[in-house]
Amino acid sequence: MSYYTLTDGERLYYEDKGHGPDTLIMMHGWTSSHDVYVKPMKLLQEQARCIIYDHRGHGKSKKANSGNPTMETLASDLNELIQGLSLSNITLLGWSMGAGVVLNYVRLYGCDALKQIILCDMTPKQLNDEEWKLGLYQGRYMKKDMERDEARDFYSLYKEFAVGAIPKLERIPGFLLKIPLKKVLAGCDESVLKSLAVSMKLQDNRPAVGQITVPVTYFYADPGSLFSPKLADWYREHVLTQYDAVRFPESTHMLVSDYPEKFAEEVCSVLGK
Repeated sequence: MSYYTLTDGERLYYEDKGHGPDTLIMMHGWTSSHDVYVKPMKLLQEQARCIIYDHRGHGKSKKANSGNPTMETLASDLNELIQGLSLSNITLLGWSMGAGVVLNYVRLYGCDALKQIILCDMTPKQLNDEEWKLGLYQGRYMKKDMERDEARDFYSLYKEFAVGAIPKLERIPGFLLKIPLKKVLAGCDESVLKSLAVSMKLQDNRPAVGQITVPVTYFYADPGSLFSPKLADWYREHVLTQYDAVRFPESTHMLVSDYPEKFAEEVCSVLGK
């Protein structure tokens, strides 16, 4: 087991496997962990040096829970890993919250260390409004919903998120569903999850998309669940560099774990460009 000690003393769990001229960093989503990439990494490590790690408060980094981390904190953590492990020629891949980390990294540190970017099923702006309908819950989640959520218990909020990501969970009786959902939450630090959830919802990373100076590939679920497939077209219109989109048909937001072989094959294709 490897841990990287950050300048603030917190320790992040990471795995470093594989070889090749390129480095592939894959970042997980909110309430997830590096485990989501274990199967794909077995296929990818023959083509690139693969780095996967747990964000603060998640998985084996659960104890890295001081303060109230924001998305900017996670971008800083990523920058420290890149610098500390002397990584270069990087394909930076983020799924869900991980894609938000990518956009914050670009905004704060630029693209000098990067070769290309892969964003997976994530909006640059979660809160919807009169002009923006490509945010959370396929355009339905607005500022008034966030204000309402301030008074709700955390399990109810997470359950809504989980069912939004995996709609078939709605068919499971509540008392049965509670067991696996509580197990997921037990693998994370609740205070960190709350802080990051608020930070994500308050961000507007649309300007950061225009700051990207390396090629971008967008992986998206269709029909999707949390986010609209129409985001693929939005990115096409606003990414100023080479852009490609990869559709995962009949997929929910959980495209990485639902289709690990296809996911790995598509990442291999991007690495080969």
